[in-house]
Amino acid sequence: MSIPTIDQVCEKAQRLPCSPVLMPKLVRILEDVNSSSDDIEDIIRMDTALAGSTLRLANSAYFSAGGQRVDSLHEAVLRLGSREIYRMAALSLAGRWMNTPVGGFLWEQSDFCRRSIVAAVSAEYLAVSSNRADPAAAYTAGLLHEIGKLAIAYACEEHFPAIRKLCEEKRCAWSSAEREVLGYDNCQVSAAMLQRWNFPASLIGVVEVQPPTADMPANVLPLAVHVHAGKYLAASLGAGVAEDGFLFDFNSDLLIEWGFTPEVLEAALPPVLEKASKILGEKLLHGAVSF
Repeated sequence: MSIPTIDQVCEKAQRLPCSPVLMPKLVRILEDVNSSSDDIEDIIRMDTALAGSTLRLANSAYFSAGGQRVDSLHEAVLRLGSREIYRMAALSLAGRWMNTPVGGFLWEQSDFCRRSIVAAVSAEYLAVSSNRADPAAAYTAGLLHEIGKLAIAYACEEHFPAIRKLCEEKRCAWSSAEREVLGYDNCQVSAAMLQRWNFPASLIGVVEVQPPTADMPANVLPLAVHVHAGKYLAASLGAGVAEDGFLFDFNSDLLIEWGFTPEVLEAALPPVLEKASKILGEKLLHGAVSF
C-alpha cells in the first residue's frame, strides 16, 4: 500500500463536504477594527446554512428581548454582535465539516466534532479567565487544532491498523505512531490544511507544534498554551474521547509555568461542562451532532 503525501492527504480532505473555506475570511473581518456589520453580513450570506443559523440565533429567547423578531440578516447581525457571530459561525462552518463520517479511527459518530467543540469551549473559558490570550482566537484554535486527524482518517484509512498496532506495542502517543508509519503526523497535516484555507499564521503555528514548547514564537505561545490546557480539559471530561483520545504528549511543566496547575484546571471543569452542555445538550457524550 502506497502512503499518500501530505499534499495528497490535504487535497483529498478538501473534497469533503462543507469545507470551511469562508471561516478565515470571517476571522479577518472580525479582527479588522475598520470592518462594519455590512462586511460581516456579506460573508454570512454566502453560506445558506450559516445565514439560517444567524437568523435562528438572533430570534432565540436569549437574544430576542420582549419577543421582538428580526426578519433580515442585517438586523440579525446587529442584534448578535461580532463576538457571538464569531463563535456561532466558527461552530457552524467548521462543525459541519468535522462531523463528516470517516473511516480509520474507531470513533463513534460525531466523536471528533464533539471533542473539538469541548476543546474550543475549554480554551475560550481559560482565555477569559487568564486574560492572557484572545478568547475568540482560543475558541477557533481549539476547534481546529486537530483537523489533521480527520484528514488523515479520510485519506489513510488502510494504514490505521499499523498505527494502532504500533501504539499498543510501544505505548506511544498517537502522533508518534503516525510519524513512524506515515512519515508525518496529524499536526503537520493540520497546519497544511489551515495554510490551504488561508488562516492567520498565528493559528497555523498553534496547530503545527503539539504539545507547545516554551521556545515557541511569542505571538503563538499564549494561544498554544491555552489550547493545550483546553485539550486536557476536553479529554478529562471524556467528550468524544475515542481510541486516540488519551494518547497525546502532555507538557505539564509548561502549563504549570503559565498558572494552569492541576487545581486550576480541576476548578475549570464544572463551568466548561456547563458551557459545552449548552451547545451539545444530550449529545455531549454520545449520539450524532448536527448543524
